[in-house]
Amino acid sequence: MPKTPGISAQDTHPAHRTHRSIIPRRPARPTGRDRDTARRHRLRTTTIALVSGALAATAFAAPARAQDGPADRGHHRATQQALDAVVAGGLPGITAAATDRHGLWQGASGIGDRRTKAPRGVNDRFRIASITKTFVATVLLQMETEGKLSLDDTVEKWLPGAVRGNGNDGSKITVRQLLNHTSGIYDFLEDPAYTAKYTSVSGFLKHRYEYRSPWVAVVAAMRNAPTSPPGTRQQYSNTNYVLAGLILQQAGGRSYETEVRKRIIEPLKLRATTVPGNSSRMPGPGSRAYSKFSIDPAATKVYDVTFQNASQSWAEGDMISSAADLNRFYSALLGGKLLRPEQLKAMKTVVPDPDDPSASTGYGLGLEAFNTSCGKRLWGHTGGWFGSLSVAVTTEDGSHQLAYNTNGDWRGDELGLAMEAEYCGTAPAAASGRAGAGVLGAERKIRTGF
Repeated sequence: MPKTPGISAQDTHPAHRTHRSIIPRRPARPTGRDRDTARRHRLRTTTIALVSGALAATAFAAPARAQDGPADRGHHRATQQALDAVVAGGLPGITAAATDRHGLWQGASGIGDRRTKAPRGVNDRFRIASITKTFVATVLLQMETEGKLSLDDTVEKWLPGAVRGNGNDGSKITVRQLLNHTSGIYDFLEDPAYTAKYTSVSGFLKHRYEYRSPWVAVVAAMRNAPTSPPGTRQQYSNTNYVLAGLILQQAGGRSYETEVRKRIIEPLKLRATTVPGNSSRMPGPGSRAYSKFSIDPAATKVYDVTFQNASQSWAEGDMISSAADLNRFYSALLGGKLLRPEQLKAMKTVVPDPDDPSASTGYGLGLEAFNTSCGKRLWGHTGGWFGSLSVAVTTEDGSHQLAYNTNGDWRGDELGLAMEAEYCGTAPAAASGRAGAGVLGAERKIRTGF
């Protein structure tokens, strides 16, 4: 899910970072660390109790649908209720899949098309946004095992002169610092000129089908000074994974798309997963994707953003997948099928979140840690982009996964409830008053970017 600065309630999308920043419009927008503090306060005080009342409205939403595999029919009842709560809270639709010892369960709620009123499908494909980052980090860690690069290599070694100017120095930043977001490199999605062209409502509608070179993002970031010295603070920046993708190509000698396809998608038989490259196509089956391009809760105009050139989110967030495929990927990853123990341990070595030090969560190498209110430790990632908010998590042993996606991007207040329901068996109304770090943490991450 990228943080988008300089947001206008009328002209800009809510946000895009490892999850995205959907915050109320305020008279004066705080900047820097003050902005982070304001966001943290907003998310800590968000009451998910409104779901209780929202549940009463589910009778007016599209009928809930669940499709069971070997899993017994009642095992995921609370999870389905959480999906219904998300739709009752104001988003068009949601699709989800859970995989555990009972087998595969799939559920959906709401609509997939506002015009035809077609329901959201359990096999829908969607843009996974920043969940892409876990795939990129996995490939780079595989390359380290093969001796093609080291996590302690500098950016300058692989991309000479790319990170330079305005206080930026690629010779002082390592690949590891890119992957765990401690590089201090400015997020290109915060750059005013980039925002005006690509993520304002007018800019997006004008340029949505255009190819964007990854170097455009790098240049936008280099127009700005670092946010902190390398290695001193964890601060999410999508630029890190643009650079990681470019290094991946240099080290492997093949395109980022080919590396991900040959190393992960094909071996795991992820048939609903694609790396779209320079394409605006959205493969089916799938639903329409909708955005309000606004952080104003009163905004009513909704735009269909289903088709957009994936190059504009590249290695930082361009992939398309399904909930079931994401479960298969995270099961293989945490189950040790993609990385050796040393590399998996490095991936799970988290840097504490400086804005939420009490949550026992953090960011590793393309992988995030979440905690539920019942004490379950989960690993995964979240992602948010125009018309799409997604979550994909798994238990530490890779035995129980959950992934879900909404086809609207203007609110995320209830998204954490599905994790609580699936892993703690807590119905939405009961969970609303005691959301744990994993729930609010997931919401916060989703709402701050890709």
